[in-house]
Amino acid sequence: MYFYQEFKQMKTKQTGFTLVEIAIVLVIIGLLLGGVLKGQALVDSAKVKALANEMKAVQAAYNGYQDRFHAIPGDDIAAITHLGANVNGVAIVDSNGPLNGLIDGNGTWVGLTTVAVTANDHSLFWQHTRAAGLMAGNAAIGGATNAVGGSLGITSASPSNTLAGTRIICSGGIDGAIAQQLDTMLDDGVGTTGSAQARAGAAIAAAGAPAAYVNTNVYTVCTSF
Repeated sequence: MYFYQEFKQMKTKQTGFTLVEIAIVLVIIGLLLGGVLKGQALVDSAKVKALANEMKAVQAAYNGYQDRFHAIPGDDIAAITHLGANVNGVAIVDSNGPLNGLIDGNGTWVGLTTVAVTANDHSLFWQHTRAAGLMAGNAAIGGATNAVGGSLGITSASPSNTLAGTRIICSGGIDGAIAQQLDTMLDDGVGTTGSAQARAGAAIAAAGAPAAYVNTNVYTVCTSF
């Protein structure tokens, strides 16, 4: 009889979770997952806004330089006259031409993230606008990095077979989902049409076909103005 009572008490104590307890745990897990996803969405949104603002800043600097000096930054063969021979210890370089109102020259905007200024228009754009106080950064550096660590540049050579214009800003190394959100903010959200288009890859060196967005891919997004 004694052993039977002990066994009955042990059986009574070995109860599992109730449905209410399980429901509470599931609710907590759901809230945690929702918080993580919401936090990631906020991070992505901040990146998109930063990328868009960078591209708008390049456009504003281009227009501001043209308004002030009646010349194109990067294509300015009289930059020394306009800015001075030396700005904050950095020797100013005139464009080696031709004076054609285009941002062209040897090479492309790709790969100019951290290199020293050279005589091509892509590189000199950054020196001229920085020396003029229109863009932040070191005037001795002939390139720029975007908010996600990719290259940021401006060119007159269209990177896409269907993107028209002679003033094109490109931002590279952007993940697919963020690239599509950036395109939506700038244009129509479609990588193959409109005034903002995408090319597959973190950097591009020549014109090619625009690409549709895939979340797992990396893109360079370009917009004309």
